[in-house]
Amino acid sequence: MQLDFNSALRARLVGPHRGGRVTAVVGHPTNPQMFYFGHCAGGVWQTSDGGRFWTSISDGYFATGAVGALAISESDPNVLYAGMGETNIRGNVSHGDGVYRSTDGGRSWQNVGLRQTRHIARIRIDPRDPDIAYVAAFGHVYGPNPERGVYRTLDGGKNWDRILFRDDRTAAIDLSIDVTNPRILYAALWEGWRTPYSLSSGGPGSGLFRSSDGGNSWTELTRNQGLPPGLWGRPGVAVSPANPDRVWALVEAEADGSGLFRSDDRGQTWVRTTTETRISQRSWYFMHVFADPRDAQTVWCLNVQAWKSTDGGSLFEAIPTPFEDQHDLWIDPRDTRRVIEGNDGGACVSFNGGASWSSQYNQPTAQLYHVVTDDQVPYRMYGAQQDINTLSLPSRSSNAAITPADWYSVGGGESGYVAVRKADPNTVYAGSFGGHLTRYDHRTGQIQDISVWPDDPMGWGAGDLKYRFQWTFPLLASQHDADVLYACSQHVHRSRDRGMHWETISPDLTRADLATLEPSGGPIHKDNVSTEYYATVFALAESPLDPNVLWAGSDDGLVHVSRDAGATWQNATPPALPEWSLISIIDASPHHAATAYVAATRYKLDDFSPYLFRTTDFGATWAPITSGIRSDDFTRVIREDPAAPGVLFAGTETGLYVSTNSGDSWQPFQSGVPVTPIHDLVVKDGDLVLATHGRSFWIVDDITPLHEAVPDDAAAHLFAPRTAIRFRSFHGFSLPQARGKNSRLIGPLHITYAPGADGETLLDAGSNPVDGVPITYYLRESSQVSLDILDASGSVAATLQSLSGEPGVHRAVWGMRYPPPSSVAGATFWEDAGATGPLAPPGTYAVRLRVADEEYTRTFQLRADPRIEATDADLRQQFDLLLAIRDRLSQTHDTANRIAALREQLAAWRARPDAADLQDDVDSLDAMLSAVDAQLIQRAPGLTYAHPIQLNAKLAALAAVVGSADSAPTQSSREVFANLSARLDALLAQYHQIVSTSLAELNQSARALEVPILSINP
Repeated sequence: MQLDFNSALRARLVGPHRGGRVTAVVGHPTNPQMFYFGHCAGGVWQTSDGGRFWTSISDGYFATGAVGALAISESDPNVLYAGMGETNIRGNVSHGDGVYRSTDGGRSWQNVGLRQTRHIARIRIDPRDPDIAYVAAFGHVYGPNPERGVYRTLDGGKNWDRILFRDDRTAAIDLSIDVTNPRILYAALWEGWRTPYSLSSGGPGSGLFRSSDGGNSWTELTRNQGLPPGLWGRPGVAVSPANPDRVWALVEAEADGSGLFRSDDRGQTWVRTTTETRISQRSWYFMHVFADPRDAQTVWCLNVQAWKSTDGGSLFEAIPTPFEDQHDLWIDPRDTRRVIEGNDGGACVSFNGGASWSSQYNQPTAQLYHVVTDDQVPYRMYGAQQDINTLSLPSRSSNAAITPADWYSVGGGESGYVAVRKADPNTVYAGSFGGHLTRYDHRTGQIQDISVWPDDPMGWGAGDLKYRFQWTFPLLASQHDADVLYACSQHVHRSRDRGMHWETISPDLTRADLATLEPSGGPIHKDNVSTEYYATVFALAESPLDPNVLWAGSDDGLVHVSRDAGATWQNATPPALPEWSLISIIDASPHHAATAYVAATRYKLDDFSPYLFRTTDFGATWAPITSGIRSDDFTRVIREDPAAPGVLFAGTETGLYVSTNSGDSWQPFQSGVPVTPIHDLVVKDGDLVLATHGRSFWIVDDITPLHEAVPDDAAAHLFAPRTAIRFRSFHGFSLPQARGKNSRLIGPLHITYAPGADGETLLDAGSNPVDGVPITYYLRESSQVSLDILDASGSVAATLQSLSGEPGVHRAVWGMRYPPPSSVAGATFWEDAGATGPLAPPGTYAVRLRVADEEYTRTFQLRADPRIEATDADLRQQFDLLLAIRDRLSQTHDTANRIAALREQLAAWRARPDAADLQDDVDSLDAMLSAVDAQLIQRAPGLTYAHPIQLNAKLAALAAVVGSADSAPTQSSREVFANLSARLDALLAQYHQIVSTSLAELNQSARALEVPILSINP
């Protein structure tokens, strides 16, 4: 039976909460605290508090994650447009699927067309009419297509007309609208594209245009007086809202003609305003120009830095921002001090014109290339974040959330693989572009460069290099020999001593076509930073079963295998794989040495089909395995579950798939993961760990239910729980929860969360897994269900509540605790942790599922945290004492509840005329009960430290002390428990004496007067 596990096995966001590249920004025109940003692969986000916290508002609506443009209507701010697909055309740029529109401020979205534009650079809305909008469409990055140029809608996206088009290789890259007369538009066209091995910026298609009739007709300005002659590359354009006669153009041009140009007659004539070259460097990636809305003399240019001129474009000052590489800017036309800016580190808000900015450590939009894990408990994840550096995060924190206090960098750089030395998580290898390779020692913090060939290649073409190391070259630490490390150029290199010496163990394993090895860039500027280095080994795998078996895949479409540790290599390329495909990932099966899986892409050849292959005979034959994967969802990664032969996971440009039959068929397995590229994944200890290229790390905890086959005729099924570890996390200190954003102190940091119907949503930290044992079950039909946890003797340790009885797969969690003590309404404790049930000791347990008249039982192990020193006997002593404290606390509360019930009856008696003769006895009994109750529980309202705590709170506090860590109880704790127990015994004796004498006498008198007697709750 093929089941849908998506709703039961939900992923959690691990982090990091630090931003990735933001390509589009906009501010709300009337709400000064509200802003939006579009991420290059992570959707649209909104802040309602000036950038303090951000929330994704496109999840569940967008089918792709890359946002190239954002716009909000001045006349109706409920209307927003998002243009999909980034136009900073990096080598791994993500595509989009047209235009989305919202009419409710971003709460919901609808795709309104232009899907084949794939990359959209700019959207402008008529300031008078939210239904009139213009789109600058780049089109396909890696091939010609006709869906390019400028488009217009007059009806909110129901219909689109292409109103400016040069040819099927020329993109529209910028648009500016005259807000004083929206009929006047300026458009910048760019002839730019990529191949798998090169970037081209410039050609006869590039140019500048103006329309004076809302786009019905256009006049080309490219060759007007003052603009650079010859070939143009990427231009940007902005018309001044403060003086519509003034137009700015930032132009990439040949023969040192690049720069900023100004026109004061609406584009008829121009003048170059400055010799500052830093505003136009690396032109294909920037060329962003913005006119100040209120001062015609002020203009901004975004490049590596943000540059601002206040003298008409002559002199520029660098404006500090939180991160480098600036990509978009919005300036409030009503208050130009209110600004939002997008850069490689995220979005940032300023309310003082850029003098200071909001944090970017509140946006979980990291672009991660790969992920590996170590063997620590709990395990840690490692990866490289685009534009920043490498990172290690724990899969769970000892605190209630995963914060920057849990992170650290491990050397290398933004683009590379990371590898962890076997059985030594303190030694971490990390790569970066340019062949940079380091070894990090976590004990000392030192980072040694151990590059295979430390000859800096920057600026050189691939054909000029001894070794061609790609932007994200493979790096692999052997799982068979802790001292062996592999790295790949066009060759496979091996070190047997942790990087101190290197040997080349393969020939060139690529096609090495000279036409693909030329310097990249041009025709105007070159750009060689290894992103375009081609004919390289892009994927490497070592068999987990046989250290002699190595697999290598190239970015120009070849697969090779060695069965003798690299001494010889055989071409094992799948015959059905089209030539020149990029071998993205090779996964060597952990179950059979002859089996391997390949994930390949051809999107850099304008082919978006998925390509997955399986071999079971060392590459002699291959089977394509893509059935069930969407035909335009190209595949970046494939991995086999180490614990379950034939259970595979595939990550694509937009999502996640699972197969339980070795890839013969696939089904979506999004499990709450947002739509974003998944570049890599790993299965670790029954968890699925995802490296997304736009939304940070995610973990699907406990995927072991996927290992079990459920019979087609099964009415219900209880999946075997995996072995659980008694992890515990400190949940921190916080005020009682209130509506809105709440804070909690955990460890050295505060975290912020928002309460909701589904629990707390962390706003600036990663989520821990729930402390407990996940229990998964399946129902074919709606049924009454119950779940009990049984201990080794068969006694019920806990009964789970709020279970779903609807058809489908469901997951519940036992928090590893026995039932809590009985409670008293309104009781508060100095230490709430003491009012929980005792943590179950290590041992064998069972889950019992009852569905109608059927019963299903599965056993599992609960183990101690392997990091602790306490023995199972110590933990049993702890449990026994906690259970005794719980029971004594229950006795305390039960007695307090009985006293409260009696006193309520006494209060009712006082109002009875027929009980007037009993008033003195009633008052006396009430006073005796009150005296006992006052020692059992403090009923005064307010903070606990405003009044002396009583016996119940002392017992709860003692429980918190005894349960504070995994350890046998201290002698002091035992003595305090004995003291509190003796006090409770004395109070219980007083209570029973009162009931057996004074209460009995009062009831006897009541019978004589024919007044209802007092009853005692059992």
